[in-house]
Amino acid sequence: MPMDLTEKTLSREDRFQGRILSVHVDQVLLPNGGTAAREVVDHVDGVAVLPLDERNNVLTVTQYRYVFGRTLLEIPAGKLDPGEDPATGALRELREETGAVPGTFLPLGRILPSPGCFSETLHLFLAKDLRMETQDLDPDEFLNVERIPFGEMVHRCLNGEIEDAKTVAAVLKAKVLLKL
Repeated sequence: MPMDLTEKTLSREDRFQGRILSVHVDQVLLPNGGTAAREVVDHVDGVAVLPLDERNNVLTVTQYRYVFGRTLLEIPAGKLDPGEDPATGALRELREETGAVPGTFLPLGRILPSPGCFSETLHLFLAKDLRMETQDLDPDEFLNVERIPFGEMVHRCLNGEIEDAKTVAAVLKAKVLLKL
């Protein structure tokens, strides 16, 4: 019979409260009876959309990521508002960042970007049959939109050129789903 791997919270100490995340340190009881500290970052959930145009090009966004000190090529994504339905949030982010509105919109599942310490869940979607409207960026959002052939996106994900987890996951899920 498999061992019960559950860790039970003994205490919690809040360390930081920000706009999109908070940090706390928990003391936990381990399955073997020992104790350990768990540093936890509670982060708002997010969405990401793989938009495919009629020629199987992916609408990508390149933006500066301060934490890594460089620009990254990604699929459109963003934070969910409190209580917001993931599909609604994903459609909002897609239109805001690229101006695209899909005729076909399919869920690609969820991923846990860093389950060792982050509570964030990312909801992934595939958008097709795109109609282009006006881009509507947030005042502090600066990005470039580019169309990249889907096959090239797969290649870049596999060779490590694209490192963004949500983009890699969505591209490879779509590759299997669409058999492209």
